[in-house]
Amino acid sequence: MKKVYLLLLKNRCVMNKKRKLNKKKLLLFFFMVVFLIMLILSAIKIISYIIDNKENKKIQEAIIEDSITVIEPIEEDQKIKYNIDFKSLKEQNSDTVAYLKVNNTNIDYIVVKGNDNSYYLKHNFEKKWNVSGWIFADYHNRFDESDKNIIIFGHNTRDGSMFGTLKNTLNENWYNNEENHKIVLVTEYGTYFYQVFSTYSIKPEDYYINTEFENNDDFDKFVKKLKSRSVYDFGIEVYGEDKILTLSSCIGDGSKRVVLHAKLIEM
Repeated sequence: MKKVYLLLLKNRCVMNKKRKLNKKKLLLFFFMVVFLIMLILSAIKIISYIIDNKENKKIQEAIIEDSITVIEPIEEDQKIKYNIDFKSLKEQNSDTVAYLKVNNTNIDYIVVKGNDNSYYLKHNFEKKWNVSGWIFADYHNRFDESDKNIIIFGHNTRDGSMFGTLKNTLNENWYNNEENHKIVLVTEYGTYFYQVFSTYSIKPEDYYINTEFENNDDFDKFVKKLKSRSVYDFGIEVYGEDKILTLSSCIGDGSKRVVLHAKLIEM
């Protein structure tokens, strides 16, 4: 009887070991499947990102070739001229509002403006779904020369397209070069030159994307706050009656924003 009991006990131990082993195998199989799915999804995301960036690059190159003409000054007292074929661009995308160029960055884009600030986060100039989106203005802006603060957004892409190089403005070799301090914005109303007065990184907020101000004093307080944040003193005075341009993008893991502000100096 004792032998039978010991045999049963032994069999039970063997069964328990098998069950434990099967559980381990099942868990291992489960984790392998999850890892494989994650790997496939990551690969799809990377491939999609590369394809979308290539598509946007082709669109940008076509726009620059067909719709943008830059006339370099012949004499010292002449200014560089930008001729933008807005008629043709609006036929391609009626949301077209401007052309933007920032020296010593890859920012050289046509700017669009949607009905909100989310559509062009995931749609390109051709209004096709695209993870890199496009360069777009805040939907509150009017682009009729009445805006106190024109705000333009773009993704911080890894390949440096869109606003992927806006973070360069935080580097000494960028802001120590005065040639980089002038930004060009062209609209249907004319060509506008802005002088950079602040660049910094900050956690996401709504403060700097304010487009409406009660009066000049309110705006004056606003720009003083923006200047106080800058990583570099550009030595530019900004007053309540001035108008400014704001460029914004995410930085790092997306937990911060890189922001640049510039004052309208020439029209």
